[in-house]
Amino acid sequence: MSWFKREKKKIDTTEKKELPGELWQKCPSCGDILYRKDLAAKQWICPKCAYHFRVGTEDYLEILLDSGTFREYDADLESEDPLGFVDSKPYPRRIEEYRERTGRNDAVVCGIGAIDGVEVSFAVMDFGFMGGSMGSVVGEKVARAIERALQREAPLVVVSASGGARMQEGVLSLMQMAKTSSLLAALDSARIPFVAIDTDPTTGGVTASYAMLGDVIYAEPKAQIGFAGPRVIKQTIGEDLPEEFQTAEFLLEHGFVDRVVSRADLKRTVSRTLRWMPGLEAPTEES
Repeated sequence: MSWFKREKKKIDTTEKKELPGELWQKCPSCGDILYRKDLAAKQWICPKCAYHFRVGTEDYLEILLDSGTFREYDADLESEDPLGFVDSKPYPRRIEEYRERTGRNDAVVCGIGAIDGVEVSFAVMDFGFMGGSMGSVVGEKVARAIERALQREAPLVVVSASGGARMQEGVLSLMQMAKTSSLLAALDSARIPFVAIDTDPTTGGVTASYAMLGDVIYAEPKAQIGFAGPRVIKQTIGEDLPEEFQTAEFLLEHGFVDRVVSRADLKRTVSRTLRWMPGLEAPTEES
């Protein structure tokens, strides 16, 4: 009966084990279990169903720009607290937490880079920083990116990912819509190309301004793009919404975007677009 008196061995929990979740990722579309390293190598596109996982700012810099060409501008701009806003915590404390989490001061990265040798003024939003919300700093940095495009006579490329205007800054946030839109009108008058790339999600005041004002508007597959959310719209109009409402494909069908482009084809598509636009060399058969 020695087995009956066997002592239970204590499990050592002090050593941290690598969890399966750190190695594998479940696709929310098809349910396939994917090896994260392979998924990253495929630009976070599911090889089975082509679902596009959300990716970060650094990923888009690598996907779209030529290696080693990006020079960041205005990284030191920081948000103020003009309203003394407090919800569950003061606005400055919330901002500080996101700075520590993301390593940047606000929800957009702007600078100069090149796409297949063509210099561009480039901006990419960071949804990981307060949901990519647009406050005074985001609006100012995008405005300066537009001004750099004007000064250098270089095309503007903006990658949007946002939950909309930042409520903690009230009307000062909403003013960024008008500021960026008026500068884009000047860019249009100067016949300098602007390519807007809308990713998941692109909503609120960002959609109502620069995200939908491109000379060409591209969207990633299945990206949610719209102003108010579907639930708010349904409650307002009192009607059921069409299937796949506010998806990139729905907007393409109704003429709000020019093309739905896989992330794997994004750089090549933008490159060819820029070379066909006024003032730039047309593409050769090889490009």
